[in-house]
Amino acid sequence: MMGAGVMKPGGGRRRRGSRGKAAVMSEINVTPFVDVMLVLLIIFMVAAPLLTVGVPLELPKTAAQAVPSQQEEPLTISVQADGTVSLQNTPVPEGELIGKLTAIAAERTDDKLFLRADGSIPYERVVQVMGALNSGGFSNIVLVTDAGGPSFGGAGGQSGTGN
Repeated sequence: MMGAGVMKPGGGRRRRGSRGKAAVMSEINVTPFVDVMLVLLIIFMVAAPLLTVGVPLELPKTAAQAVPSQQEEPLTISVQADGTVSLQNTPVPEGELIGKLTAIAAERTDDKLFLRADGSIPYERVVQVMGALNSGGFSNIVLVTDAGGPSFGGAGGQSGTGN
């Protein structure tokens, strides 16, 4: 048995002529358990950021504030540089996008959609996807961008007036 020992009555001293029953020590050694838990914690802390791989995009930069965090995983539509549309990480034909979104949104409590679009595609393509989403009944659309862009004269950012 690991961590269990035998203790004789009388504190380990033997008395002459008395043979008592051995009492089992009922203490559990938790050190190996804690060591394993700490190793698992470190493994999950390192592996968790690697699991959030998405569609690779070069998002445009803005000075807008971040959207507050959600309870559910956000439902993300991505428009890549070649114009293909992806739902979460899966490319979807344009004709099937609204049907799949409707089926997924029926099981969710949050109606918010996150639209990610590569910065190199024309604005017309982004508006076409937004229009299709809106005509499909999705009006709560959030545009996803990278922080650090110009603020056009706002507090703490670059001026948008050039040199």
